[in-house]
Parts: sequence; structure tokens; C-alpha cells
Amino acid sequence: MRTGTALICLLGVALGGPALADTMLTVGKAAPNADPIIPVNVGYKAGIFKKHGLDLKIVDFLGGSKMDQAMAAGAIDIGDGAGTEMAFVAKGVPMLAICESTSTFPFLSVGVGADSPLKTLADLKGKKMGISSTGSLTDWLAHELARHEGWAPGDLTEVAIGNGAAGDIAAFRTHQVDADIGTTSLFVEMEAEKTGRVLAPVTDFEGPAASGALFASTHLIDTNPDAVRAFVAAWVETIDYMRAHKAETVKYESPVTGFPESVMSREYDMTIGMFTKHCEFDPQSLATLQRAFVDMKLATGPIDMSKLYTDKFIPK
Repeated sequence: MRTGTALICLLGVALGGPALADTMLTVGKAAPNADPIIPVNVGYKAGIFKKHGLDLKIVDFLGGSKMDQAMAAGAIDIGDGAGTEMAFVAKGVPMLAICESTSTFPFLSVGVGADSPLKTLADLKGKKMGISSTGSLTDWLAHELARHEGWAPGDLTEVAIGNGAAGDIAAFRTHQVDADIGTTSLFVEMEAEKTGRVLAPVTDFEGPAASGALFASTHLIDTNPDAVRAFVAAWVETIDYMRAHKAETVKYESPVTGFPESVMSREYDMTIGMFTKHCEFDPQSLATLQRAFVDMKLATGPIDMSKLYTDKFIPK
């Protein structure tokens, strides 16, 4: 009798009992609307992360350095940003890169105000360049532009203005900056509104360099490696979904970026090829970052890049 009762109870739990709760992760985005970063929003809305047993709290930051500060404070579990933030692993931020999500920069451009007389990248010598924040991807790209053009230190002055569209437009209108490194979609929309325009895409002066990267806190890696593995697997599945579902991807992205679907459709065509297939770290990207860390004085000499990332969570 007791055995039968126990069996009935077990069947009740198996068939009708409460499901195990999804693992909650707090994901910090280094920018609200950058193309390498917003797949986390797409995957969340499409239910892909939930399929992998994860529930996400997504937090937007205005710059990679702000995201790194949150990671250092233990406020986020996963960082969704740029490869340049790997330098902060070497500086002691308790995280490791777990995925090179994108390699190149078609999603970023140098933009100028609609009334700007500047016509080429060479015209920027001696001018003020807007960046999101010190130590961010856009900070590094401003340095790369100066290197590519052969300019001396001081030939380009960087001004931190954040990532927001409103800030970019205001900075152009008040002539706080002469140009800005920002999302291509923003400048495409600004062209339609006659408030700004694309001067040149970043790919005109920069090649593969881990334009996007995912990070996990060392605490999460140590205490719940399965959650890290599930996050990377869900990310990879999300990128596969995006490649196969343009219309749905554009619909998911438009509310996140604040740009109309017409702009995001054009942006999709320009950027979908930049995503890595399986999160592998590219040797050329790592070599470029190693040089950049020294150029930006984030390191006094070459850093052992192998200590800044792990590939053990990449799906095999």
C-alpha cells in the first residue's frame, strides 16, 4: 500500500509537478544598440536562451569601461562587448573572454554632421573625434585611425560623448566634436533626417580584430560552468537563427535599436557576415589586439593573450 502511494506521488511530480526554474544570468551590454551585441536581445525574444535553460536580465551600459566596472563589482555574470575589453582581464577584472562573436567592423562608421565640410578620413587630422568612453572599442578605433593615417600623437583629439543617438546629434549640432565613431545605422538614419552622414566605414582602416566578444565572470565560471556553456551554445544557435530569419531578426532588433525596420534591414545586409560561426578566437584578431593594448598604453609590453580567454565553453 505504501509502495503504491509512493509510486503515485512520484508520478504526480514527474507529470504535473513544478518544472525546475531556469538559471538566471545578468548580462551586461557594453552598448545598447551595437550590432555585435544585440543578438542577446534577439535570442532572448526568440526564446532560444530559455530553450537552453536560461533566463536573462539584460542591462545596457554606455561604454565598455562601464560594463567592466560592473563586472569588477560582481553586478553582472556575462559581458557582451568588444575584444578590446580583454585588456581589462589583464588588469585584474575578474572575467575571461569566452567567445569571439564578431571579427570585423561593418557596423561602425566615422560619421560627421550634415553641415560638416569634411570629405575624407584625411580631413580629420587636427580635429576632435567623439568616442563612447575611455578604454572602449571606439577609443581604440580612434587610435587605429590615427595609426593608419600616419598621424602623430595629438593629431586627433578624442572626446567621450557616450553611445546614445541623442548625444551624437547634440555633439554635432554644438560642434563639441568634428566627427564621431558610432553605429552605421545611426548615421544612415541621420542622413535621411539631414542631421549627419557617413564619412567612411571603419572597415576602410581596420581589419579583423575581435570586434565583438563575450565574457563570463570568473565567479560564474568557477561556480556554474554549465551555465556558461549553455549561454555560449544559445548564442551560437541565435546567430544561426539570425542568418536564416532576416525578417524576424529585423523585427526583433528594431525596437532595441530604436531605428525603423527599413534601416535595420539595410544594416542586416551589411553586417550579418561578420559573426563567427562557432565563437572561435581568430589568431589574426588576437595579434591585432595584442598590439593595440601596447599602443593604447593598456599594457607596458606584449600580453600573453592565452591568459585572457578560454575556448573550453565553445560547442564542439
